[in-house]
Amino acid sequence: MTTLLTVVALLGLIWALAFHSASAIAWTIVLGAGLITGTLIGAFGWISAPLLWTAFAIFAVIINMGALRRSLITAPIFKLYKKILPQMSDTEREALEAGTVWWDGDLFTGRPDWDKLLSYPAAKLTAEEQAFIDGPTEELCAMLDDWQATHEDYDLPPSVWQFIKDKGFLGMIVPKEYGGLGFSAYGHSQVVVKISTRSGTAAVSVMVPNSLGPGELLIHYGTQAQKDYYLPRLAKGLEIPCFALTAPDAGSDAASMPDVGIVCKEMYEGKETLGLRVTWDKRYITLGPVATILGLAFKCHDPDRLLGGETDLGITCALIPTSHKGVNIGRRHFPLNAAFMNGPNWGKDVFIPMDWVIGGQAMVGQGWRMLMECLAAGRSISLPAQSIAAGKFASMATGAYARVRQQFKTPIGKFEGIEEALARIGGHTYLMDATRTVTAGALDLGEKPSVLSAISKYHLTERMRMVLNDAMDVHGGKGICMGPNNYLGRAYQMIPIAITVEGANILTRSLIIFGQGAIRCHPFVLKEMKAAQADSLADFDNAFWGHIAFTVSNAARALWMGITGARWMDAPACPETKRYYQQMTRFSSAFGLLADVSMFIIGGSLKRKEKLSARLGDILSLLYLSSCALKFYEDRGRLKDELPFLRWALHDSFFRIQVAMDGIIDNFPNRWVAFALKWLVFPRGLTLEQPTDRMGHEVADLLINPTAARARLIHGMYLPKDENDIIGQLEAAMHAVIAAEPIEAKVRAAVKGGRIAARGQAEQFAQAAELSVISETELAQWKRAQALRSAVVHVDDFDQQFKSHIRNEVQETESWQPKVVSM
Repeated sequence: MTTLLTVVALLGLIWALAFHSASAIAWTIVLGAGLITGTLIGAFGWISAPLLWTAFAIFAVIINMGALRRSLITAPIFKLYKKILPQMSDTEREALEAGTVWWDGDLFTGRPDWDKLLSYPAAKLTAEEQAFIDGPTEELCAMLDDWQATHEDYDLPPSVWQFIKDKGFLGMIVPKEYGGLGFSAYGHSQVVVKISTRSGTAAVSVMVPNSLGPGELLIHYGTQAQKDYYLPRLAKGLEIPCFALTAPDAGSDAASMPDVGIVCKEMYEGKETLGLRVTWDKRYITLGPVATILGLAFKCHDPDRLLGGETDLGITCALIPTSHKGVNIGRRHFPLNAAFMNGPNWGKDVFIPMDWVIGGQAMVGQGWRMLMECLAAGRSISLPAQSIAAGKFASMATGAYARVRQQFKTPIGKFEGIEEALARIGGHTYLMDATRTVTAGALDLGEKPSVLSAISKYHLTERMRMVLNDAMDVHGGKGICMGPNNYLGRAYQMIPIAITVEGANILTRSLIIFGQGAIRCHPFVLKEMKAAQADSLADFDNAFWGHIAFTVSNAARALWMGITGARWMDAPACPETKRYYQQMTRFSSAFGLLADVSMFIIGGSLKRKEKLSARLGDILSLLYLSSCALKFYEDRGRLKDELPFLRWALHDSFFRIQVAMDGIIDNFPNRWVAFALKWLVFPRGLTLEQPTDRMGHEVADLLINPTAARARLIHGMYLPKDENDIIGQLEAAMHAVIAAEPIEAKVRAAVKGGRIAARGQAEQFAQAAELSVISETELAQWKRAQALRSAVVHVDDFDQQFKSHIRNEVQETESWQPKVVSM
């Protein structure tokens, strides 16, 4: 019995040391003291005692005597590591080195510092940015007719284009000293959100010049002469930029880019000039058909060594006027009924002077690094903004429609099946808005979080797909019949565009998020790789054994928090959210353990295990999204009426994390390791549940009523006041229908009690007014609610030649009929 208790006590000591990441000295002292105690009380037998002391001596030498450890143990491991370390291409290396590590680094530690996260300043608009959103942006939205742009003109009207140029929408990111607006990332994002809720065509047309493209590249890498010339012209709309990266056979695999530029000398403007002879063939280039300057990426070769270095110089970016001889701007692509300009361009043996390279000759071959660093920021703004715009719009429109539309004399939003869809819309929208806001705030702090930008792009566009799918399901026929009053159809059609661009989502999830995150964000992996590249045994020794200690600690922490539910872990003292922080700490430790074991056991081939890599990426992503939701709640002042959104979003995310972790373990190639992982990560089994029906009901109820929480959720979208505008009409209808509900209740009671004998609804209400069951004012209120309801529920129709359609103008008469308008 004494021996058993001693062993249990010793194991407890080992667990405690691992849990707290004890130092080498602490391990040595505590374990040594434990062995001495066990030996003195006779807890060990004459065979086990020498074995335990021998194991302890070896352990003490390994962790305390660096030179001996490096010579006997680390050196052979280092030799093997260098042999199995996968080769990395220049483009892969540059992608890994691009951008910065922010909160994603904490999530990899297993010990997120929540106070640090909450101490970051909340994203806010400046007075100038708010004025621009309330003024020119609101005015632009009022000018837009998305049906006309996408169905009739296939473009924005010239007056809208001119307004966009004159008001500086194309130069939001251009610094003020060059005539631009100099907006913050959050300000830029808010502008895109509002425009996106009105017209995807206009939003994309504004997004692209302010995202990855010539403007961004010039600001960070352009020569002073290039900045002085181009940035003021971009800011004023005198130039329309596009950036040509994607080729027919080289999308995500930039290393396969067939486009080339050969360093040479040719006569240009009457004198011999050093430059490049460029041949390219690009596709899917947004704004390409109307661009005046073409940003171009190509591989640069210097066969004659005119630049004095290597012959293969790498990917290079240049800026070429589209009017330049040899530049061919093709016709237009037609991406899923979206009317934004998009098309191919090409050129063969087009000579450009060397000073057209962005950044000049010094930046030849630096193009991929430039693009990846800019993408680390730009990918966090445009598509996340468009995605949350879809969420806000779906929350507003679907909540209002579900309250206005009735079946069985009941608003459909009160049916439990509809509640499920509304809950998903509201919960995902809250999570998207939190992620978009917190990430934009990080950019404004100077971060360029490459991994988090990939997470934001992937998960927000995927949730955009979810909320629009649910919105379409609730709207039914209203959503599937196209026309000027279908406010969902075009957004639904554009989903695959957002899913595809700036890194296709399948690729981003399967390869990039964890593949890049495991190297950039892990506290030891990149150090190990750099030590191998530098052939430094000492650096590798420090990193490798630190990595081992880190993994052991996460194993101990994951087990303890799995048993206890992390109930005693430190967390910010907010009673509504404390348990969520504690669970997140548990998930962080378990994720660190799963990630390390996967890398240790599977090694370099993990890159080819895309399903496991994707699940690991899902865990990291959901940890980040959940972190953003918690910070968002704190930054907004812990508003209690928003708790239904937060709770639904976190319970959904936590359940998804559990599913992803279980999927990794169940599909882990080494079954013995899988068994151990299951025991460490889920010692009590799978205990987390999806959001409850009550949670979903609370979210749905917020969306079908004009609550303050709903108003904050949809804040930032364009909401017209005109009741003959379908969106203004929809919101007005919700308020009118709610106001009319008590009136309808009076009439129903009178009918049920026999006071009203009329059969038709209109006749019943007329009789109710005659009998003073309701007042004439109430009768007028009810009639207005009916007119608005009829206008909202009405579905577009056309004559057989599609020459005229129905415009839903509200007629406040008993016999309301939509007005036929010629097209």
